[in-house]
Amino acid sequence: MSAQPNRILSPFSEDKLALLARLTEGLDADSLYWLSGYVAGVAASSRHVPLTASVASHVAVPLQTAVAPAAEAAPSTRLTIVYGSQTGNAKREAEKLAREAEGAGLNVRLVRADAYATKELAAERLLYVVISTQGDGDPPDDARGFVEFLSGKRAPKLPQLKFAVLGLGDSSYPQFCSIGVKIDTRLAELGATRLFERGEADLDIASVAAPWSKQALEQARDLLKADAPTGPRAATVTPLRSTVQAHVPAWTREKPYAAAVLANQRISARNGSKDIRHIELSLEGSGLAYQPGDALGVHATNPLALVDAVLAALRFDGDKAVALQGESHSLREWLLRKREITTLSRPFLVEHAKRAKNEALDRALSPDGKDALRELLADYQLIDVLRTFPAAWSADEFVAALRPLAPRMYSIASSQKAVGEEVHLTVAVLDYEKFGTRHVGAASQFLATLPEDAGVPVFIEENERFRLPADASRDVIMIGPGTGIAPFRGFIQERAETGAAGRNWLFFGNPHFRTDFLYQVEWQKALKDGTLHKLDLAFSRDQSEKVYVQHNLRRRGKELYDWLANGAHVYVCGDATRMAADVDAALRDIVIEHGGKSDEDARDFLNQLAAERRYARDVY
Repeated sequence: MSAQPNRILSPFSEDKLALLARLTEGLDADSLYWLSGYVAGVAASSRHVPLTASVASHVAVPLQTAVAPAAEAAPSTRLTIVYGSQTGNAKREAEKLAREAEGAGLNVRLVRADAYATKELAAERLLYVVISTQGDGDPPDDARGFVEFLSGKRAPKLPQLKFAVLGLGDSSYPQFCSIGVKIDTRLAELGATRLFERGEADLDIASVAAPWSKQALEQARDLLKADAPTGPRAATVTPLRSTVQAHVPAWTREKPYAAAVLANQRISARNGSKDIRHIELSLEGSGLAYQPGDALGVHATNPLALVDAVLAALRFDGDKAVALQGESHSLREWLLRKREITTLSRPFLVEHAKRAKNEALDRALSPDGKDALRELLADYQLIDVLRTFPAAWSADEFVAALRPLAPRMYSIASSQKAVGEEVHLTVAVLDYEKFGTRHVGAASQFLATLPEDAGVPVFIEENERFRLPADASRDVIMIGPGTGIAPFRGFIQERAETGAAGRNWLFFGNPHFRTDFLYQVEWQKALKDGTLHKLDLAFSRDQSEKVYVQHNLRRRGKELYDWLANGAHVYVCGDATRMAADVDAALRDIVIEHGGKSDEDARDFLNQLAAERRYARDVY
């Protein structure tokens, strides 16, 4: 229940007070703190006076939401950090750097890319960009507009700007850190001065981010202290250090909770081509809490049979002790729990090619071999490379060349209001044969084979960009083919439990109605009881001409645009490689056709929806 405004002290009329109460209903503490800072900044600007330190002390904003909208230090005396983040990693690194810079006494502004006013870019003097690459070369959703602006004709010349870029990515994709590369290159083209080399962080983020941030802080300290005025330092609207201590969960990525398996059930037909699992885990007594849209991080172990196959291919003794970066384990333990042995990465292939001396592999890694490299990374697993391109490795060098085994993120398929101290997942099990070898997904195979009561190391990964509307009267459009349906099961449960007044429209697709209609009974029940208002289905292989969710979007384009024009939120979850791009193109075409907009205006329309958190994607 939201707090009611104080009517005695308020300068507002009763109707404006009621409006204020409605607007703030459902906002969490972080959002309210941010809003207080924003309103204070607007008030200061409207009175044409600087915001005093005494006022600023009452509008402290938690760092994780600070986006500094007004009344700040002059660009010549401040560091601006712009971040773009899909899963939260780039955001965390940007926040860490901002805390360190503030602790060093620097004026610092931390800004999410979609909250950054690009008209301010020409006035900036010191800019750090921390940005991830989504999938194979796409910007994170919160940076789409920022990247488009920088890449376009409207971007200003920047001869007075000094900058540095930290890119985050996944080297199992050919376009590793390509958005970071793109921004780094473009800023230099616009005349800005690169302070030091771009950082490119793989899944082991800290190994690159830590030294990059150290250098960034040293450069900022030298530059800003040299240019700093001798007068008193102006207060900023949104101080990064909050007077409110953030809640620190007992269980984290570094310290996961062992959740017991309550159910592990195949929900695709036994005779179907896909094995899709519904998995229920117990969080009883853990204190772990999540919201619809969040993800569950799972620390999996690699299949033992695959570990043995890798050891055999290299003729290694699995009991041999290997020490690396202060850790010592048997080689088998490294491969079972500590290293990635399914998905390939370009850095590993580079090291392997040095030893294999194979022309085809060298060609794929050459500047002209991009298509061959893309095919290699998509089709081959580690065991295929070891068998196809034999090479001699030492055990120590092999372990060092492999990436750390990172936790896998799964969209949560439940609402805690409906299931209590449980968390549900929808998991597609990767298991197929290629090149005469069985290919499996490390995490999906791990989860699929878990018996009831087994313990699974898990943690909650918040996804603040994939939240239901705070205003429960808003309509919701959900687009989730395949296992992309998962978060929308949680959305519908949440909307049912809270009695949300807004309408719910679901687009779902899969190959076959009879074998792949996931959660069919639940959707039929939701339609019957009025929780789900519209359901559009696309079963691509049940007719001669393939039909996908994007076809249904276009078919329902006029009504869909009317929903958007009247404030609906649209969510997309699932495959990032093709589906997300196809859906984005369909939405753009709908805005052009039914909104009467040009292609550029339609792009701006969708970018604005994303900035307003009305167009959100959880793609992988």
